[in-house]
Amino acid sequence: MLDKNGIAKRIAKEVKNGYYVNLGIGIPTLVANFVREDIEVEFQSENGILGMGPFPFEGEEDADLINAGKQTITALDGASYFDSAMSFSMIRGQHVDLTILGAMEVAENGDIANWKIPGRLVKGMGGAMDLVASADNIIVAMMHTNKKGDSKLLKRCSLPLTGVNCVKKIVTNLAVLEVTNEGFKLLERAPGVSVDTILEATEGHVVFEGDVPEMKL
Repeated sequence: MLDKNGIAKRIAKEVKNGYYVNLGIGIPTLVANFVREDIEVEFQSENGILGMGPFPFEGEEDADLINAGKQTITALDGASYFDSAMSFSMIRGQHVDLTILGAMEVAENGDIANWKIPGRLVKGMGGAMDLVASADNIIVAMMHTNKKGDSKLLKRCSLPLTGVNCVKKIVTNLAVLEVTNEGFKLLERAPGVSVDTILEATEGHVVFEGDVPEMKL
């Protein structure tokens, strides 16, 4: 199965030339490290930067240059900075081609829960609700199961929803799945992971056709 970098590396294959991409907190922030060098992509962070680059090397960090998760980042040549009002105008105005988010749960109909666990203190919902309400192309990066081994790909989300019927594709440490009217469609397996292992780890309905290929990283 994949680690977090492996998930990010697979998602990077979904990023196309000329895309404007918003990266959420967690695994999605790693995607910028694996995008092909022969394409031009603009990464946007909702705290106010367009043109975000890979993470800096140790010792080269700039404490004033951070992403929405408060991690130090780099800026590419030509990057621009702006306030939150401008940032969310870009998001709500549907100027972002691809949104990559983490999640605690995803339902087989494309619902996503990623902002709150009841009983736990959170500072706020962040920009996730704006992102999932405005984006046409949403990919979720997540581990397939939680620390207890319970599935995070469900028939129905149990946590408070961030968005409804909005997720298009999920990349986990076990598989690549597409949200369809029939449920989670299994597109690819992580190297060395069997279809049976994926089915056992998924509560929601999974459909697949023929031999499911391994991911090509």
